[in-house]
Amino acid sequence: MSKPAQQGAFGAVIVGCGDVGCRVGARLRARAMPVLGLARSAPGCERIRAAGLEALQLDLDAGRWSSLPALRGALVFYFAPPAREGEDDARLARFLARLDTRERPPRLVYISTSGVYGDCGGAWVDETWPLAPRTARAKRRAAAEQCLQAWSRTRDAEVVVLRVPGIYGPGRLPLERLRRGFPVVREAEAPCSNRIHVDDLAAAAVLAADKAPPGCVYNVADGRPSTMTDYLNRVADWAGVSRPPQISLARARRELSPAMLSFLEESRRLDCRRLFGELGFVPRYPDLDAGLASCRI
Repeated sequence: MSKPAQQGAFGAVIVGCGDVGCRVGARLRARAMPVLGLARSAPGCERIRAAGLEALQLDLDAGRWSSLPALRGALVFYFAPPAREGEDDARLARFLARLDTRERPPRLVYISTSGVYGDCGGAWVDETWPLAPRTARAKRRAAAEQCLQAWSRTRDAEVVVLRVPGIYGPGRLPLERLRRGFPVVREAEAPCSNRIHVDDLAAAAVLAADKAPPGCVYNVADGRPSTMTDYLNRVADWAGVSRPPQISLARARRELSPAMLSFLEESRRLDCRRLFGELGFVPRYPDLDAGLASCRI
């Protein structure tokens, strides 16, 4: 197991430090803040070091916590996903239990999913909308939010939750799907969907760590919802490949995989006025055209 060079001397610790985490870490490093990224695998740690951060290989499911540095005074960004089974997040619960054995960090920022709202019939949804997750993955995220809220109340710890839709950006475009010609639901029947550029998500996470009132929840999107069909068509046009064939929703329900159908059975528009107003967030990529211009094929 790899170890960071200077344990206990970090301004921020990023748990589950993948693409988003490395982008958050780069922003913090620009402030001369020492940042430690945690990853399960050796290749993950190599990626973290390539981003200029300290790295620690730690499997949250294995229970080997001796290498975890002291977190006193360090911001914690928890980006590790739940396990793929069950309807809770035992991985997060174990991490929080470990924090209870040492001095706790001043603040924890957690990335959740907008899927916790479930199907909203295309309505504009703010952070007060009741949670009604339908998929197993969304139920795990809703359970994680509840776990964090309970931990925050009983431990007097600050937690901020970001509810995030589809993330796009460099290296995160559905080009292979488009090249293979997978169909999409025709525009007139396609549900509403939302998205956020990966760099804007990283910026919002840092802003939430800096400014958000304790216990707050924020929808994090660009505020320009459309449909998945519109998104794929515009990515196809940008990439110079054929637009995907369109089929009826009824046919999609017969032919598409359960995983794909789960995205078609929910429709909502994320209201991000709390993020824009309360935190003063200004996305660098306020719409898909601007976001795609930042990408490369």
